Amino acid sequence: MKKVIVIGASGSLAEYVIDVLSHFSDVELTLFLRNKRRLVNRPPGAKVVEGDVMNYNTLKAAIENQDIVYVNLAGDLNSMSANIVKAMQQAGVQRVIAISSIGIYKEPLKSVLRPYRALADNFEASGLDYTIIRPDWFTNGDEVNYHITKKPEPEIGGALSRKSIAAFVAKLINNPDLHVKENLGISKLQ
Repeated sequence: MKKVIVIGASGSLAEYVIDVLSHFSDVELTLFLRNKRRLVNRPPGAKVVEGDVMNYNTLKAAIENQDIVYVNLAGDLNSMSANIVKAMQQAGVQRVIAISSIGIYKEPLKSVLRPYRALADNFEASGLDYTIIRPDWFTNGDEVNYHITKKPEPEIGGALSRKSIAAFVAKLINNPDLHVKENLGISKLQ
């Protein structure tokens, strides 16, 4: 049984990831979010933890005894990711899958992308078994069609469905040794 915590469980992408993972009989889900009333999809048996990522004690308690941490956040990603790294290190949890953004390595870096770059930099420097996922823009398309590029390869493709990203995240959770310590662009194969 893999214990997986979804940090930022009320996000539009997390909704799709939670839906896919809820069909895995070998995954035990913990959903971490600020306001549990915003949770769209709560699979049977999933544990819900209401808390703020910046509250270290609540975060660390939620991460303890997990096998995989999936991070799906927006906001002050530098501070949030630094807190997650610290909590994971203290709890002895190594595997993290984190959503960043396409375009974080283009210069000059757009200000809207700085938090996503900080998140990627923090996880890459953490010593954890990370996979950074840098998706192109999301759509609500009902398809699974994606292409992966590895940093520093140029990102190619176009906007892809949340369903595609969720399928890739589920693949990583199902195969936790896949793409360890890699920073990956994901987009729709044109």
